[in-house]
Amino acid sequence: MKQNIEIGGRECLLYIEGNEPKALLIQTLGAQERGSIDSEVEMIREMTGTPFVMAAFAIGDWEVELTPWHDPAVSKRQAVGEHAFDTLDYITDSLILFLQERFGHLPVVLGGYSLGGLFSRWTASKAECFEAVAAVSPSLWIDAWCGFSDAHAVYARYVYLSLGDREEHTRNKAIAQVGNNIRWEYEHLKQTLGPDSTTLEWNPGNHFVDGARRTAKGFSWCINKILVESRILSNN
Repeated sequence: MKQNIEIGGRECLLYIEGNEPKALLIQTLGAQERGSIDSEVEMIREMTGTPFVMAAFAIGDWEVELTPWHDPAVSKRQAVGEHAFDTLDYITDSLILFLQERFGHLPVVLGGYSLGGLFSRWTASKAECFEAVAAVSPSLWIDAWCGFSDAHAVYARYVYLSLGDREEHTRNKAIAQVGNNIRWEYEHLKQTLGPDSTTLEWNPGNHFVDGARRTAKGFSWCINKILVESRILSNN
C-alpha cells in the first residue's frame, strides 16, 4: 500500500509492505528518487521477503538540507552546511514519532543516495535512534570527512557502504577522493563496529548508474542484519 501524506509539514511517500512489519525504513526523497522509488521498494521486498514500512520524505534543497558542514566544493552558498541538524530534528522529532505511534517501536533504518548517503552516515554519529544506516554512493569526498569520522563514535549497530567502481575516476579533484575516503571509512568501521557489522559493496558504473537498485541493496542488507540478530536473541 502506498500513501502520499504530510508528516510534520513535509510531504512523505509511505509504503506499507505486508502485515506485521519488522522494520521502519526512512529515506531522503529528491527529484531523482521520485521516478524510481516505487521500483526500489519492490526490489527491497523481493530481496528480503520481509514486511516493512518505508517513509520517503521530500527534500526541497538537496545541498542545504543534507550537507553536514560547509565545503565550497559542494556549494559556495553560505546556507549549505547550516541546516543538516534541522533535517535530523525533523526525522527524530516528527517522522519517527509518527511511524512509531502507528506501527510500534520497530528498528529504524535510515538510508540515502549521494548527499543523502553522506547525511545518513553522518546521522549515525549524531543520533542514537537508528539501528542501521545505508550510505549508498555517499559523498564522503566532502572536506575533512575522515577527521570527523575518526573523532565521532557511531551509534548505529550496522553501517552499509557502497560505491560505483567508476566514481573515483573523475577530473574533479575533490570528488576523486571518494574512493580513498570510503576505503578508509570501511577499514575504520571494521575496527570500531566489528567486521560483521559493516560492509563495502562495489557496484559497476559511475555515480549515476542504477541508483534505485543500489539503494535497495543497501536497505536489504540492513534489514537482513537486523533479522539475523533478532533470531539469535529469540533463540537465546
